Amino acid sequence: MNEKMYGTAPLTARLEPWMEELVGNPTLCKELIDAHGSPVNVHEYGAMGRNVSELRTAAVAHQIDFQIYFARKANKTLGAIDRAVREGCGVDVASLNELRQCLDRGVPADRIIVSAAVKPKALLHLAITSGVTISLDNEDELRDSIALADDKGGQLTVALRLAIDHPAIPPTRFGLPASRWLQILSDAEPGSAIEVAGIHFHLNGYDAHARSLGIHEALHVIEQLRIMGHEPSFVDMGGGIPMSYLDSAEQWKDFWARLALLPDDDESLTWKSDRLGASGGIPGSAVYPYYQGLIRGAWLEQVLAYVPEPGSKAIGSALLDAQIQLRCEPGRSLMDGCGLTLSEVAFKKKRSDGVPLVGLHMNRTQCRSTSADFLLDPVLVHAAPSNRKRTFDSAFLVGAYCIEEELLLRRRFEFPAGVAAGDLIAFPNTAGYLMHIVESASHQLPLAANVLWDGYEWVADDIDQMRL
Repeated sequence: MNEKMYGTAPLTARLEPWMEELVGNPTLCKELIDAHGSPVNVHEYGAMGRNVSELRTAAVAHQIDFQIYFARKANKTLGAIDRAVREGCGVDVASLNELRQCLDRGVPADRIIVSAAVKPKALLHLAITSGVTISLDNEDELRDSIALADDKGGQLTVALRLAIDHPAIPPTRFGLPASRWLQILSDAEPGSAIEVAGIHFHLNGYDAHARSLGIHEALHVIEQLRIMGHEPSFVDMGGGIPMSYLDSAEQWKDFWARLALLPDDDESLTWKSDRLGASGGIPGSAVYPYYQGLIRGAWLEQVLAYVPEPGSKAIGSALLDAQIQLRCEPGRSLMDGCGLTLSEVAFKKKRSDGVPLVGLHMNRTQCRSTSADFLLDPVLVHAAPSNRKRTFDSAFLVGAYCIEEELLLRRRFEFPAGVAAGDLIAFPNTAGYLMHIVESASHQLPLAANVLWDGYEWVADDIDQMRL
């Protein structure tokens, strides 16, 4: 537990050595804020290699052909692309700009897949002319792609995004059922240059067995595609590979247990007694499961070892027998340990009813995903000028938007060593989604700058020089 700042119900973040070194150096933290503004996103990509290796080790144990595609939408820095390629990964892109940047960065076309949920014609055109595989979501995308390919006389290389049909898997907005895809391909006009390179699916949540069931169905579809004359070579199970931000399962359980007992008018743990989607002390889907015991390599082992139905082979053996490559598209779990967000304290005050508030030079979109809250304790760095008095025993963190509910985090925090304007607060392990996925420049406030460690010093990432 950090002695300077922690949650009233603590959730102590797991820190990489480089993070501990940085937050232990107030002078360097202040230099980064002075040079780049508040907040600033700080990246050191060394942990990516460890995360990649963990997944590959699990795949090697099953002797399968395995490839990782970094989900670029998780982090917009160009440095993340460079490091992923250096680690032998491909890249999964979700927009025209992401595709352009990857191609400009020298990522080979055969190591890119376009999985955007909605694909403008400009994106389809660049993918087709560059020879990039497109994960097709629906019939209209297929028709648009065929028309563009025919117009340019090019080959259309696609993966079919499959909506998995199994009672254990909830309905999804992504893809089409196998029967519909097979019918569409059967009805395709003769001479259409469509190469079905693989099957792709996207599942919500992090359940290993759900991925096993998806791969099992995809392999059956591949059998039918081969009969039709196609030569698919891979199954891509998308993202959702779990990671854990916390080391302590007990802290995670204790937080939810204490929140369940909180009276409706008690703000000792959360702003306005917010339950964060929990019910009866059990976390709901409104928040990411910040503590997970089964992550990355061990999780993939469960996917591959699972026998989906009586008499069938384990998933790893089935992939091996079918000579099909397994692909995945991790974002968060690949960026685990690769970044933190550093912000400056702007003020201390009290709400009109006396509740203490600490304001920061940042807004709530700059450390937030689609989850209801970021459930990690930040780290306080004492860097305030000597003429600022440190006070407050506990407070809520509020941000820059002119909104009553502009809470940076909805939990209450203790400051046993006090806090003052000019101090700095670090939000740990934010590189995967939390920096960029919903960041906003509302009020015409600037987006956070992004810096990275180049092996010698902290430098600006090239993404901040680009006009999108």
